[in-house]
Amino acid sequence: PHLFDALRGRATQSRLDAPTILEAVLAALEEIWPQRIELDGVGLGDTWPHPAAAGSGPSAGLVPLHKLSQWLAYSLVEPLEEAGLSVSGLDQLTGLAEYRNGGLFVDLDVLVPKHPDVIGVTHAPDSQVIVEWRALTVALLDRLAPLVAARLGLDPTELPLIKVLEGGTWAAGRELADARRAGAPPIRVVSDGTLF
Repeated sequence: PHLFDALRGRATQSRLDAPTILEAVLAALEEIWPQRIELDGVGLGDTWPHPAAAGSGPSAGLVPLHKLSQWLAYSLVEPLEEAGLSVSGLDQLTGLAEYRNGGLFVDLDVLVPKHPDVIGVTHAPDSQVIVEWRALTVALLDRLAPLVAARLGLDPTELPLIKVLEGGTWAAGRELADARRAGAPPIRVVSDGTLF
């Protein structure tokens, strides 16, 4: 079946949780992502090792970011709602670990590199620098969204993270990157197009 049909089939009384959308996207697209890390024979996609990552069991030390999959899940919300499904649980998805959002935090000195090589060289996607930058971006977005809502006098349910991403951080990050580096990110990464 098509993804829409599968999601509609998982809805209860025309209600669908956002994590269900993400799960469906991850399952449907698992085979197209580059195979990096596997767990029990399943490719984990945009998941990276980092020595500071906590956890226990087989996933200990892994940082799941799933930027493109979450972006696709977020992108499906509006068409699903237009088709008559109510989507809840958007707060259970995270911010997007991508260079416009992450670049915003670097360009505004919220994240300050520990040494010049962070900015001066190009990094592999699995390098500690890139994994940390992307993970910190997600954590900071989760903290920023309620602050923006409060500043505007709104409840976080009225201005959820998805709207802060769409209408704020991504656009601001792009504008700063255009003004400072002709659109390039402040921290350079070798990418195959599946990260950012």
